[in-house]
Amino acid sequence: MRLLVVDDEPHVREMMRLTLETAGYDVDDADSGEAALARFGDGSRYAAVLLDQKMPGLDGLETMKRLLAVASDARIVMVTAFASVELAVDAMRAGAVHFVRKPTTPDVLRSAVAAALADPPRRHDMRPAEPSRSGAPPIQRLTLNGFRIDLAPDATSDPNAHVFVVTHFPDGPPQTVTVTIDPDAIDRVARLTRRRLPPSSAFWRGRAERLLSGHLWSEGRLPDSGQLIVRDLSRDDVELAASWIDQ
Repeated sequence: MRLLVVDDEPHVREMMRLTLETAGYDVDDADSGEAALARFGDGSRYAAVLLDQKMPGLDGLETMKRLLAVASDARIVMVTAFASVELAVDAMRAGAVHFVRKPTTPDVLRSAVAAALADPPRRHDMRPAEPSRSGAPPIQRLTLNGFRIDLAPDATSDPNAHVFVVTHFPDGPPQTVTVTIDPDAIDRVARLTRRRLPPSSAFWRGRAERLLSGHLWSEGRLPDSGQLIVRDLSRDDVELAASWIDQ
């Protein structure tokens, strides 16, 4: 199985190549977005691409968009030292299947590749998306650093809670995490927007998943208690709540 590693730093490319070759992969590399596009061709040779975000010339997000324009089912793992939840979300929305933060370890890198290859190929429509009626894209799944988050199929009996199933690749068992919406947060939104969004709404589900993904990103593990509570909201959250329309 052949992978393409794209990074402008030679020692990083070498580390990633050796790590992945010891796991049994064949690895090609490129030192820029432009070189990656030339080597990628029609994409048929590569099972996945590991792509640095910050590079001279074409950055990672722009390179990814061009790779997906050539092969819409390409599996792309973003790798960056300039990490944030916002960048991760942007990368996932643009078509990345996983996101790895530098400096990384061999285990994390191999886990991210294994997780990416475990996903069935997904074709990405590169046409501009139509604006959502709700003001935000629907939340389905977000994967960060080898973690996969899915909404639990069975609803919780607690009307203020959302339950997610978290899996850590390559061999972690699925585990549930319950994220509760603090009633004070609901009341605060109601006071500021003069409308009360029920805790079961997609708006609060989005805040719950964002809190969970942020915890996985910063801590690298599930919460010890298996529970989190949404308490804090940004100004942007309140503005979004004021115009939210659940579908």
